This record gives sequence, structure tokens and C-alpha cells, in this order.
Amino acid sequence: MRNNSAILLAAGGGSRMRGSVKDKTLAPLLGRPVLYHSAKAFLDSGEVSELVFVCRDDAQIAQIKDALSDILKQIPHKFAYGGAERQDSVLNGLLATSPESKNVFIHDSARPLVGAQNIKNLAAALQEDECAVLASKVVDTIKKLDSDPQNLRNREMLDLERPLLWAMQTPQAFRREIILNCYKKVAQNGEKITDDVAAASKQGHKITIVENIYPNPKITVPEDLAIVEFLKSKGAI
Repeated sequence: MRNNSAILLAAGGGSRMRGSVKDKTLAPLLGRPVLYHSAKAFLDSGEVSELVFVCRDDAQIAQIKDALSDILKQIPHKFAYGGAERQDSVLNGLLATSPESKNVFIHDSARPLVGAQNIKNLAAALQEDECAVLASKVVDTIKKLDSDPQNLRNREMLDLERPLLWAMQTPQAFRREIILNCYKKVAQNGEKITDDVAAASKQGHKITIVENIYPNPKITVPEDLAIVEFLKSKGAI
């Protein structure tokens, strides 16, 4: 097992689940919580030496300890508290990782189909490069509005070159010191970012894309749970 850390983000409120579940990361998926499947992928990969769970509160931490007890017996683990935004939660998770860790994998726990092989592929990329992201080619035609995203009537649309477009997923993986320093800069500058690649890119770091040919959807709305359960039951990873 390599000297790497995995940060599993589980502190999100899940407001778009429309009250169908209290906690989407602990919602049942084939008899196990969603978070269980994400954590198990990292354990099975053999690429990480510790798991860091970023959680909302002590009550959620207690639930995770109970629901993932068999995994937690097999690997060192820590818990950190989430922040107001995803970027705050990531920084808290990074600060909790072991200083001895060489690399860090940052993963949205609501992507339970990630699979151990994808993690191995990212780890292989980090043997040569400093930053890597799991991503898929965009298959839809994407249009960009020229301004004012709230107005959807009678708009001019800009064409984007589809072969150049990639949909970012997680895990996103980095040298620990690089991404920790990048997130510290984001916090110091009061910047707003939506993913970890953006934090690294803002500091001039280049990113290696690791193509994912498997479904890796993020559970966002209630219907996603049924879709992900179907895919996982069919071995779609």
C-alpha cells in the first residue's frame, strides 16, 4: 500500500435531493451506504494508506463509523469537519492528511461508481506528473451564452469545439504539498472555485487527464440513486 491519502467529501447538504433522504452519502445502495462504495474502491485499489472523511457534524461521524466499521478496521482513518463551501471542506480535509503522504486523492463521496481501477490509473499518472483528474469526453453538443445566464429567450449562442471539451469528475489527484498550497492561496485570495483542478490551474499547474470510459455519475437528485443502483448491479465499473 502506497503512502497516499484519500479525502472523501461527505459534508454536503444534499438540498437537491428534495428531502427524499436525510443524507445522500449514507443513503442505501445495494444494501450499503453510498459512501461505503466510494471508500471500498480506495481500499481495494491498494493505492492509499489513509482515508480522511470530511463530515458535517459529530452525528454524521458516528453514523459513518458504524456503517463503515469493516472498512475502518482495515485502514488508518481520520475525520475532519466541512466548511461553508466545498473548497473550505477540501482545505480542512487536506490539513487533516498525514504530512508524510506524497499524494492526495480528493473524491466526492456521492460518486460511488468510481472503481478501484480508475484510482490505480490516477496513481500511475502521478508517477510522472503532479496533477491528474478523472474525466470523460463530452458527447453532447455544448452551447455557450454570450452573457446574462438568467435570460433564456431569443439568445445568441456560441459554438464550442466538442473534441476539446472534457467533463471533470472525481477523484482529482495531486502531490499533497502542491494542492495544499494551492488551496491556501485560494482561501487567502478569497477566490471561488468549483473543483480542485481549478485551484491548481489558478497557480499555473498543468493537469493530466485520465480518461474514464465507465459511468461515474454524481448522485445529485433522487432519481440518480435508482440509476446508480442499476448501473452498479450490472457491473458498470
